Amino acid sequence: MRRRSERGILILTAAFFLMFTVIVCNYMRLSQEREHVRTAEESSFITINAGDTQGTVYDRNFVPLTNAESSVVAVAVPSAVTLDELYDYAADKSDLSERYSSGKPFAFRCVRRGEDTAGVTFFEVPVRCSRNMTAPHVVGYLSEGRGATGIEYAYDRILRGGNMENSVTYSTDGFGNILIGAGKDVIRSTKQETGVVTTIDSRIQRICERAGRSIDKGAIVVTDVDTGEILALASFPGFSVDDIGAALTDERSPLINRALYSYSVGSAFKLVTACEGLNEGLGGYVYECTGSIDVGGQVFRCHKYDGHGVQMMSEAMTNSCNTYFIALSQLLDTQKYRSLASELGFGKEIYLCAGMTASAGVLPTREELLIPAELANFSFGQGRLTATPLQVNALTCAIANGGELPMLSIMRGITVDGESVGNEKPPRRSRVMSAETAAELRKMMIEAVYLNDASKARPQYIRVGAKTSTAQTGRFGDDGEELCHAWITGFLPSSSPTYAVTVLVEDGGYGNDAAAPIFAEIADGIINEKAAP
Repeated sequence: MRRRSERGILILTAAFFLMFTVIVCNYMRLSQEREHVRTAEESSFITINAGDTQGTVYDRNFVPLTNAESSVVAVAVPSAVTLDELYDYAADKSDLSERYSSGKPFAFRCVRRGEDTAGVTFFEVPVRCSRNMTAPHVVGYLSEGRGATGIEYAYDRILRGGNMENSVTYSTDGFGNILIGAGKDVIRSTKQETGVVTTIDSRIQRICERAGRSIDKGAIVVTDVDTGEILALASFPGFSVDDIGAALTDERSPLINRALYSYSVGSAFKLVTACEGLNEGLGGYVYECTGSIDVGGQVFRCHKYDGHGVQMMSEAMTNSCNTYFIALSQLLDTQKYRSLASELGFGKEIYLCAGMTASAGVLPTREELLIPAELANFSFGQGRLTATPLQVNALTCAIANGGELPMLSIMRGITVDGESVGNEKPPRRSRVMSAETAAELRKMMIEAVYLNDASKARPQYIRVGAKTSTAQTGRFGDDGEELCHAWITGFLPSSSPTYAVTVLVEDGGYGNDAAAPIFAEIADGIINEKAAP
């Protein structure tokens, strides 16, 4: 009897345990189902980025130097649009198929834009660097998404600050499914309207880049003679901002902005020597060139070995007679002479913007110029003297505008709408020579082009004034010939100068052969561009 009672208790206990287990399992199942229902009812969001838009670098007329072209990007939701509907738009059809098969929303590049639907949204996203981009040394390039050189570096925070995103945001359920019926939130960035406005005139910049296509290494600078605003700044060789790797392996170092580097100047500096001669009342100085001159026991030769004969200052400028200017320099007050060169900007840096400062070059000290041979070299732009294309161009501006040296500039200011400029500063100029002296120098530069039958600096459609240089470097090529930098600097039109143009061809040889034809092409190009409707 006792055993039966114990067995009944065990059976009853087992039954209760079984019932308890069933109840617990059912409770857990119902709890999980309720959690599933709750999760499914809850919604979250997913955002698909269609590319960022950066601020624009504009030329002076609000022509984009960056963001000049755009690409089409679409965001698609596979559950709401068929592959066939997307196929004709895709730039890469195999990539489209692979992305579509994932079942998840995605962005893809398109060959054209279509109409937005619930399942696809199209964007036009500016392309930072177009294939035909101009002025790369001014604009600069990016590294890891930040400005590395040029305007891109100097104004990085302005060009890449603020809301740059182009995107679509969808609502999803707890399982990640897109809730098409809930609509979508589309953000289209207008960042490209903001940016910075340069002084560059993209039309003149392209003229210079075409004219300089024969330059292996060198630079071209064009400025407004009154304001000092840089209208074109081209350095050669150029480079593609979207292929910096190729530029880094080019032995010609195309990433260097040669307009900012200093070089031996040569005969263009005779303009400074003549200026001081005029200042000291020696404009009527006459000298007979026999082909050489002895300075303290050292013989300096003229490029015309048998001499130019009797020369006045204007004739000596036309003939680029070295011995005339050596002899003239011996009559000058050395301190005033050097001070004039300093006031004209030689030996001083030119700051354009952060990371873009032109070298000061070398202006010999007064003590060095007390050495007769050093003074002789200085008088025709040789010896220790070096200067940048920007410095030579500023000198030309001062002569062209009546005697005031402008502070060269490359930035106009900031824009928030792509139509107006803020923070624009007025031009700054300083008087460095009298109007009468400037007029005499302009006359000499005009005669140097038109009284020299061999001059190659004559444009077809306009009269100009200019001075060429052939600057010795002390380096020699494989053929044993000395390498010389070819220069020309001048202004146009001759009657009422508006533009100053400076061309440097590094190791280019004679200024009249290598630089003068480029100057003439630029002058004609500018006038034809301005005359066009």
